[in-house]
Amino acid sequence: MKEWITNVITRELKALRREIESYPSDADLWEIPAGIANPGGNLALHLAGNLQYFVGNVLGKNGYVRNRDAEFGSRDVPRADLLREIDNAIAAVESGMSKISEADLAKPFPEKVGGVSSSTGAFLAHFATHLAYHLGQVDYHRRILTGEGKTVKALALTELGGSAS
Repeated sequence: MKEWITNVITRELKALRREIESYPSDADLWEIPAGIANPGGNLALHLAGNLQYFVGNVLGKNGYVRNRDAEFGSRDVPRADLLREIDNAIAAVESGMSKISEADLAKPFPEKVGGVSSSTGAFLAHFATHLAYHLGQVDYHRRILTGEGKTVKALALTELGGSAS
């Protein structure tokens, strides 16, 4: 299960990277059309910060200090910086997940999340679904801005690892 969770989160982060790369310009990452609360750039910062903190720091003890307000308050961060944060999140997930065992999934997560206590496995599933939710928002934000129906193959089963049958 640990390997599957790692692969799913990593796959989603790679899809997020492809989404950010697919925006026509850096400025488009920060456009806020009517009815949209958070542009793609802020969602990318939020997802990268969330995973670097909860998986990289809480589980992996990498020392990452999160600034959640900046994840939503920053504007006009260059695409290259967003991509670097996504890459840092991938590395944090791989490192953090390597520090836990299958048995750790049933143990309490070392920190309350949103005031809630749960098992490590349950929170990792939450982090994966949280990532997928916001990834879909980034995809729709990009499509609204560009008018394109182009996919970035966000759910590539081949990126889950294991054998393809």
